[in-house]
Amino acid sequence: MPLIHSTDPDFRICQIGFETLLAIQLEAEGRGWATRWSSVDALRSQVKDGSVVLQSLMREERGGAVWAFRCLVLFSVVDGKGAGGIATIDIDPARFESLERLDRDPAVREVLARMFSLASGGISMISKK
Repeated sequence: MPLIHSTDPDFRICQIGFETLLAIQLEAEGRGWATRWSSVDALRSQVKDGSVVLQSLMREERGGAVWAFRCLVLFSVVDGKGAGGIATIDIDPARFESLERLDRDPAVREVLARMFSLASGGISMISKK
């Protein structure tokens, strides 16, 4: 799976509602994709109802066509006392294309990409010295 860089035409950061994430989960289940939650109930047990933010990470190609986009999902954790979580999920290309973008401005794109990079590497609250 090739990585998608912030300069790639398939790079996209989108904010979606919880119901859209559930629909993406159900599509992934229906296709038998492994990069998803094990079930809708598992997703509901981890992801707090509300908006989530997606960033395209990789694309899977088969026969010269994009089969799926693997995206990072940044979300509020259920009972996380304000903590966030990050996971991956595969998204159908047609659904991916239909999502509203937040990253049209190049400067915003770079900042959001950096935030996802930090989040996927782990963020800890620290005391200043």
